[in-house]
Amino acid sequence: MKHILYFTAADHYLYSWAGGRLELQARFPGDDTGVMGFREYLAGRRGALFYAMADIAGEDFHEEQIPYLRGGDREQVVQRRLAQRYRDTRLSAALSLGTVSGERRNERLLLTSFTNTQQLAPWLDALTEAGARLAGVYSVPLLAPALAARLGVKGGRAFVVSANSAGLRQCFVEEGRLRFARLERTVDMVPDAFAAFVRTETGRLAQYLATLRVLPRDGSPVQAIVIAPPGQRGAFERALVSDARLSFITLDAAEAARKVGVKSAPASAGAEQLYLHLAVKSPPREQFARREDRRSYYLWQMQRGLVAAGGLGFAACALVAGASWLDFSGMLGETRQLRAETQVAALQYQRITSAFPVTQTTTDNLRATVIEFGNIARRTAAPREALVYVSQVLNDFPQIELDSLQWRLERPEERATAKPPAGAAPAAAGEVAQVLELSGRVGAMRRSDYRAITAEVQRFAGALRTDPAYRVVRTQLPFDITSEGTLSGDIGTAAETGEAPRFTIALARNVQ
Repeated sequence: MKHILYFTAADHYLYSWAGGRLELQARFPGDDTGVMGFREYLAGRRGALFYAMADIAGEDFHEEQIPYLRGGDREQVVQRRLAQRYRDTRLSAALSLGTVSGERRNERLLLTSFTNTQQLAPWLDALTEAGARLAGVYSVPLLAPALAARLGVKGGRAFVVSANSAGLRQCFVEEGRLRFARLERTVDMVPDAFAAFVRTETGRLAQYLATLRVLPRDGSPVQAIVIAPPGQRGAFERALVSDARLSFITLDAAEAARKVGVKSAPASAGAEQLYLHLAVKSPPREQFARREDRRSYYLWQMQRGLVAAGGLGFAACALVAGASWLDFSGMLGETRQLRAETQVAALQYQRITSAFPVTQTTTDNLRATVIEFGNIARRTAAPREALVYVSQVLNDFPQIELDSLQWRLERPEERATAKPPAGAAPAAAGEVAQVLELSGRVGAMRRSDYRAITAEVQRFAGALRTDPAYRVVRTQLPFDITSEGTLSGDIGTAAETGEAPRFTIALARNVQ
């Protein structure tokens, strides 16, 4: 349950709020006797949640401009402006009215406070001393933008006029922001006279704001939402005639309560019930209480946040545990199924092996033999793949003429008995390699141009290395062009016989 302390000039009312229902708990006079009675009421209610709402005259509104700032710098400037404007800043607030673009960007502020904050201070001190949690101190004007939105005002300028227990409350809202408000004390009047009084006072307020240039002198009529007391809507509609300055819309108190969401309220309560409900249900961000007065409320919010976070963590753990249990249950089912399949497979294996012919060896030896046969088959290569690879390379070298092509498998023990030729790339220990030895000659070239012939053979050997799986293990060029060798008389012999010099290339690939 939440409590709302409603301040008026004469008496102070204490309401309880739960689920949109307001109930009057107590009524206190505004003097020291009332403060003492309020302290007695708070006894034994430590930790109770309170909202305070003031509906008193003497609320000041002053517009200022400050440089456009954020964070701590803005807070310091705002507090300095409030201290310059008001002697007592315990109950003061700064409402943002947006920014102004010009030579430099400024922020418009509406500074507001009460001319006599001492009339509220003892009540707030009583809440602090009793250990109650103060959510905030609001005024009826601070809640006027929220009420205007609930009553259908979507933007622009509008007056919100209501008959509260404190008197006739008039609030001017522009683009969803409070600009000005006033409270006019009233006396008991018949409905027609009260409606005429509302018409006159609303016109005076519009004229006053036009003098201050808050309202334009020439423009479309300003919307005025008037909440009539119960049973007086007809009298108000007859008296509130729209003109070029004001466009009146009259709502019955019950209709307004339904739009705002008030489910029930004391019969003695006026239109303040709408503001009281909004103070709990949709409180504005700006309010008058200091941080020191709301310390217990902040701690309570932190505790609720921790409890909520713990609840969410527990729920997440429960979900994870539930998911893990489902996975475990599924794994148990799969395990039982695998065991059944294993038993069936074992029975089938026994039935098949019982039909095998009698052998002179054990089943383990047969299994090892089959496994070794599979390994031998996997490590046995055929020459087709190597021959296809060489033929593809030969397509790019039409001048290469092969005389012979030999394919063989070399095993580790065979390579161990023979010394590798100079320049051969060694194979990894334990690997079986297929070796393809190509012998041929280079045609379509002059037999004496040994440099071109040698370069062509080297280019052919390089092309055979395109596939990383193949490696050239030996190359025998037609001529020895190294600095250590000497040029033999093969050139002349080849020229006389008309035969091109021969070359030999050995290509190897490991068997996978």
